[in-house]
This record gives sequence, structure tokens and C-alpha cells, in this order.
Amino acid sequence: MEQKDFEEYEWLNKGDFRFEADKLILTAPAKTDYFCPGGSIGEEGVIPEGLANAPFFYTEIPGDFVLKVKVSHDFLETYDAAAIMVMKDLKVWAKACFELTDFDTKAVVSVVTNQISDDANGCNIDGNEVWLQVARYGNSFAFHYSLDGKKYDMMRYFSLPVEDTVKVGIVAQAPTGQGGDRVFQNLSVEKKTVKNLRTGA
Repeated sequence: MEQKDFEEYEWLNKGDFRFEADKLILTAPAKTDYFCPGGSIGEEGVIPEGLANAPFFYTEIPGDFVLKVKVSHDFLETYDAAAIMVMKDLKVWAKACFELTDFDTKAVVSVVTNQISDDANGCNIDGNEVWLQVARYGNSFAFHYSLDGKKYDMMRYFSLPVEDTVKVGIVAQAPTGQGGDRVFQNLSVEKKTVKNLRTGA
């Protein structure tokens, strides 16, 4: 990947980034995230605070599409993540993350937000890298993950009240920590309609 490949991309909360060989490295500043909390979860436990300040590097895509990218990072502090995101606006969006969870696992995690965010931990992953994918079919979407970039498994199916054109791209977050580099490789966006949204193919 080279900088010229991203001429149509824009920033929400512009961040520091650089290119190294086939990698786009986006730095997550300290205490950055996208999350719209809906209230208390109990006397114990931690829920991320309401934030909308993480670097989001995106392009606008009309109609159906598939975005996929390989992500990795160092997993230093809770909720550190490299993520992909689909957004209508700051109250309607969804993201798939490769995250250090509050259970001290490396997992694929999804958050879907329509005014209020939910939070769903998916499969735990061995190692520091994974492929993430989002596919759109009308107002329905699915997140997928892959260990090899070939076979994808579904992590989340959902709908969002969006217009024909949405913002889609990559996010670097560090909600509780001091931040750090998030590595994105082989990012691609195809304007196509999948035959099966659950399989992403």
C-alpha cells in the first residue's frame, strides 16, 4: 500500500500515520475511542466512557461493498484495538475491532451503535494479527474475521438506518491507555454485492 492509494480518503480526528513497505501504520492517541454508553452495568466492572475522538481514516462508498484488511498491534492496555468502521454519523455507526479485552484476551470484538452502543466480544485469537472484513447488502451488514485472509467466519450480522452512501475505513483506538501504533496491511474496498451476507462471499 502506498499513499497514492488513499487519495480519496478523508479524516475524522486526523491522526499521525506513516507508510512502511506494504503497511499503513496509524497511531492511536491516548484515551481515544468511539463509544456511546447507555448506562450502568453494575456495582463492579468498567464500561468505556463516551468518546468520539479516535482517528478514523475513511472513504465514502455508495451502495454495496466489501472492505477487508489485515490488522495487528502490541496489545498493551485494555481496549487497545485496530478496527474497521462503517459510519453514517457520530450516533449511527458500527466497528469491528481486534482488541485487548477487559478479560485479558485478544479477541475480535464488535460494537453497533444507533444512538447507544452495544458491545459484543467474539472469538479469542492466538497471535497478534487477524484479517477483518465488513460486507454491505442494502442496509444490512456483516463483520467477518479470518486467520489467513482466505477463509472468513462471521462475527456479527446487523442492520443500520443509513443512506445510500456511508463512510467506511480504519480506526486506531486506545480508550484507557496511552496509545500506540496500529498496523493495517492489504486494505481493499470492492464495490460489489455478495451472494451471501453471512458468509461474506
